Amino acid sequence: MDWQTSAALFPGQGSQMVGMGADFAGEFAIARQTFEQADDILNLNLSRICFNGPSAALDQTEITQPALYVCSIAIWRVLNELLRGAQPAWMAGHSLGEFSALAAAGALSFEAGLRLVEARGRFMQQAGERNPGAMAAILALEITDVEALCAEVSAESGQTVVLANDNCPGQAVVSGDIEAVDRLIVRATEAGARRAVKLAVSVAAHSPLMAPAAERFRESVQSTAISAPATPVVGNVRARPLASAAEIQTELDQQLTRSVRWTESMGAIIDAGAQTFIEIGSGTVLAGLMRRIDRSKTRVSLHSVRSLETFLESQA
Repeated sequence: MDWQTSAALFPGQGSQMVGMGADFAGEFAIARQTFEQADDILNLNLSRICFNGPSAALDQTEITQPALYVCSIAIWRVLNELLRGAQPAWMAGHSLGEFSALAAAGALSFEAGLRLVEARGRFMQQAGERNPGAMAAILALEITDVEALCAEVSAESGQTVVLANDNCPGQAVVSGDIEAVDRLIVRATEAGARRAVKLAVSVAAHSPLMAPAAERFRESVQSTAISAPATPVVGNVRARPLASAAEIQTELDQQLTRSVRWTESMGAIIDAGAQTFIEIGSGTVLAGLMRRIDRSKTRVSLHSVRSLETFLESQA
């Protein structure tokens, strides 16, 4: 594999599962140390929740976000230790995963990134408790049609519903007030969506309902040391590389209330010459999305020790 035509991808919320990272921690000291470091920083037995659950605890936004971040960085560190000098040419992370990408690219220290994602998850959960919202997946409609439906429902209801994620062709996620999301599900079904289903969340991520969380999170971002990334990181908000600390700060200031432009982000990396996309962290969601975006590209998911062994064998 040519690392100069490869991209590292880091998953976001929804990819978590009980047991994630346990086999890496059992097999590699660097992974075990990463989880132990996170436990000490957070003063929380995060590793126990990741490895043993229960899922009800792992699925709490304020736990999910640091858990996914730590799992991704643990696997990234293992990969770097085993393949010294191997460096993807691009990086990107889906929503929460953007912080993993920034830490892997050297823009954030591990501790700084962990403290940011802990604060992000906590602020989002608190915002959702104060002002519950909803999210829904819409399948098999064009993104422009979904955006038009959001505008129509918002205008008619006086409430908010917006495009939260453009994940891949035919897969969108909307977010906003509960009643507005319910209305949009009906409209999307009438418009020919193959499926329109509410997600099991009470947080309206990537919508204006997250403004209170974003305002509090902005203070955390402004007090965090951020560097220019050593590897280009394509951001969610503008779907282009974040080249400086100032651009990263602006991205993180806006990320909670703006859409995840994943299809465009992957398109930008493909246009730049990427041929192989390596998902680093729990699950295989991003590899699945890439299959829908461009099935000609090579897709690898490093979510288990066995998957890593298979990948390393292919590099021998």
